[in-house]
Amino acid sequence: MRCVIARFPFDLTHSGVVESMKGIKPEPVIGESVIIGRRAYPVKQVGQVVTRQDRRDFSVGEVLRAMTQLGFTCRGIPTAPAPAPSLSPLEQASAMLGAPATV
Repeated sequence: MRCVIARFPFDLTHSGVVESMKGIKPEPVIGESVIIGRRAYPVKQVGQVVTRQDRRDFSVGEVLRAMTQLGFTCRGIPTAPAPAPSLSPLEQASAMLGAPATV
């Protein structure tokens, strides 16, 4: 399939991308990722290996679009868990003192 990444056309195939990423150790995933085989790779790492270009030359969106069209599973930015509701000063002081004793 013909994909345009960083204004350059590339003829990419699913098996070609898998072969290119074989033996490449995945970097830690902080943002978007592509699942290739059983491993999750950062999108920029996949783009660099597949296109042999510097990571600054292409955007995450270009590589995500190409990998999605080739049938790879792409994941977005991991979401952080919601912060716990904060207690008011009165509730915090009450919690520090403990529950009232029952007689």
